[in-house]
Amino acid sequence: MKHKTFFWFILPSALAMILFIALPIISVVMQSVFAPHEQVIRSVENCGVFGCTTSTIVDLAATAELAKDQPLGRFVGLDIFTDRGHLATREVAQIRADAAGIGDFMARLLNLPFYGALTFTLTYTAFVTPLSILLGFAIALAVNAIPRLLRGPAIFFSLLPMIVTPLVGALILFWMVDARGILGTFLQWLAADPDLSVKASTPLMWVMLIVYGVWSTAPFAFVVYYAGLQTVPQDTLESAMIDGASRWQRLRFVIIPHLLPLTTFLLLIKIMDNFRVFEPIVSFNAGAHAQSLSYFIYADLTSTNQLLSSAAATSVLTILGVIILLSPVIVRTWKSFASTPA
Repeated sequence: MKHKTFFWFILPSALAMILFIALPIISVVMQSVFAPHEQVIRSVENCGVFGCTTSTIVDLAATAELAKDQPLGRFVGLDIFTDRGHLATREVAQIRADAAGIGDFMARLLNLPFYGALTFTLTYTAFVTPLSILLGFAIALAVNAIPRLLRGPAIFFSLLPMIVTPLVGALILFWMVDARGILGTFLQWLAADPDLSVKASTPLMWVMLIVYGVWSTAPFAFVVYYAGLQTVPQDTLESAMIDGASRWQRLRFVIIPHLLPLTTFLLLIKIMDNFRVFEPIVSFNAGAHAQSLSYFIYADLTSTNQLLSSAAATSVLTILGVIILLSPVIVRTWKSFASTPA
């Protein structure tokens, strides 16, 4: 392909990426190093019949003039990243100095807002990503093995979690785990504790959020794997069967290697998606038990003062977290690609 032809071919995609990805990220990074202007306070003397008193008021004109001269706010560098609401470097150093051991250090560290949210985000990502991929792969194998006449209904029911609106699906499960719901009642019976409440227990709420995450995202892995199973070379499978390979051996040595690129693709997509977990926390009204980095951003943006700089700093840290998590997969994929002979 000629360079000119390639340029015009790639131009629309490049412009879309610049407008909707690159520029917003640059804007967020710039906002994260600026803080709102402090209000200008002016002393005013009020005199009356009984004498004069001095009071302080906000000088709106001077404050507006500051905002006009510096619309982004005052430059603070990395101060927002290191404050107590984010990386809390000063507090972490103090905890390290006072902690009696690693257990005490971790317990006190998780009391800091950002690290508590980061812990839930990483836990959610670590469990939901592999479990949803494995469940989607298992469903794809099962659907591919049943008679063709039954595949249509099986595919429909397998895709129901994806078809149902995420908010509606989360609310249904939220009602089911209520103390009066079918799952909540079953858990009370199983634990022999009539006062057991999923909504009042932080560990159980974490488990329920992870279960919902696996249930709601497994259909995407199922669709990808089911499409990939249709491309498995039948000649290779037949040759393996003639050589006496068992079903497990055909799965291990033929099907899984063939689907490995799809698994890499799913890992990349699901790590990015799960690391920004937000909807389940809102749907389950679980903010008191579980907070993610995305939930932090939401809380900053919906607060009374709209903490835009704080939300921008959390967004930047979230992007850096996604990059760090994706790096091993990307590096391994690149090495595999580079070692493949042309």
